[in-house]
Amino acid sequence: MSVENTHYGARQIAQMLQECRSLFFVGIGGISMSALAELSLREGFAVGGSDRTESAMTEALKSRGIEVIIGHDGANVIPYDAVIYTVAIDAENPEYQAAEATGKPLISRADYLGFVMSHFTERVGIAGMHGKSSCTAMCAKILLEAGDPTVLCGAGLPFLAGSPCRVGAEREHIVFEACEYMDSFLDFDPSLAVILNVGMDHVDFFHSMDQVRASFLAYARKTLPNGRVLYNADDRETVRALAEFEGEKISFGIDSDADFIARNITLSRGVATKFDLCSRDAFLCRITLLVPGRHSIYNALAAASAAILCGVSPEVTVRALSTFTGAHRRMERKGRLACGAVVYDDYGHHPDEIRATLKGAKEMGFERVLCAYQPHTYSRTAGLLEDFSKAFGDADRVLFADIYAARERNIYGISSKAIADRIGETARYCGSFADTANAILEEARDGDLVIVMGAGDIFHVFDLLDLEH
Repeated sequence: MSVENTHYGARQIAQMLQECRSLFFVGIGGISMSALAELSLREGFAVGGSDRTESAMTEALKSRGIEVIIGHDGANVIPYDAVIYTVAIDAENPEYQAAEATGKPLISRADYLGFVMSHFTERVGIAGMHGKSSCTAMCAKILLEAGDPTVLCGAGLPFLAGSPCRVGAEREHIVFEACEYMDSFLDFDPSLAVILNVGMDHVDFFHSMDQVRASFLAYARKTLPNGRVLYNADDRETVRALAEFEGEKISFGIDSDADFIARNITLSRGVATKFDLCSRDAFLCRITLLVPGRHSIYNALAAASAAILCGVSPEVTVRALSTFTGAHRRMERKGRLACGAVVYDDYGHHPDEIRATLKGAKEMGFERVLCAYQPHTYSRTAGLLEDFSKAFGDADRVLFADIYAARERNIYGISSKAIADRIGETARYCGSFADTANAILEEARDGDLVIVMGAGDIFHVFDLLDLEH
């Protein structure tokens, strides 16, 4: 059984941590947890943590002077004053239980992030079922071009030397991902709440679209008294979710009559995407993107609109986005196979993300698009099986690795083969990483784009491909 979020709030957490000098992070290897650990270190805390396995992230944390223990043991938390945990752990986690037994302050990741952001004047929270990391990265790039923001992203950022976070010297701007899982984003109080899209996901927590819409409406209502909500007017479920929102709403879109609009869109195959950013009928600037796809236009439109609402000039926005090359594992180029096919890595794990990424890939000008995909969690795969079977239409060939379990057991009787069977002749069930890599090498040819996709550990396939960089 998973643990739940605490909901102490910033004021109570400040009192709980008043005498604390050290923090222990349970699940420190996760992107968000590692970012908070790094931020806490720079804030003056002694920081340590644990995770199930070693990873590039845990090694990076060690290099920054953070103690990382592989494996969970109650004794690990004893030297520390307080414990921060991710809801991805279960209630039987020995460190969680030891913190409870010894009366140490025990705070969930989302609640702690809410405390961290309470120190900032302008708090930009990027929410949505997909696109959060890319949009947060774009917004961070713009704010960094303009000043000295604090950043908490869900992916490593090339312009931050691969780190998912940075700590600004000033207490003015913070831009962060606002995650909807377990209603984590209801612990945040943004001054600008950005909502990219609303849809069904995390079916182990959300059981209906009514529940999803209610959660996003509650997030919008968490904005500060003088805060604003920036939302996607082209996304029908977002509009429905915000129908009863009483505060100030500002819209962005491509097809709708929005407050910020992308017009005169030019998709240059494999080169760049360009569009005019307009505020109603007023031209603001022409933006050039190096990242492909219509979904990238939406992310850039949201990020640019958010930055402008924070006082950044259109000129700075243009300059920042023109050199934005993406976030870690978001259509990240990995190299070339011996046959000449170009290989990319992508984090997509929801049908809408997959569909958007493959559509963008199709526009890049390659002869064929091959996708090697690892589903993420049994509950999501079972709950959205029909959607998954329809999400790969822009791929000429789909190769399926086994499902990444994450926090779950397979009580659903589901497998990757079930998706492949539904898709039919363009799909192939591979199973192991070795078999998936062999299938890529067997099927790819010069002129192909190969996308290795998934939010689990599918990236291990790259170790088996002998890529030329």
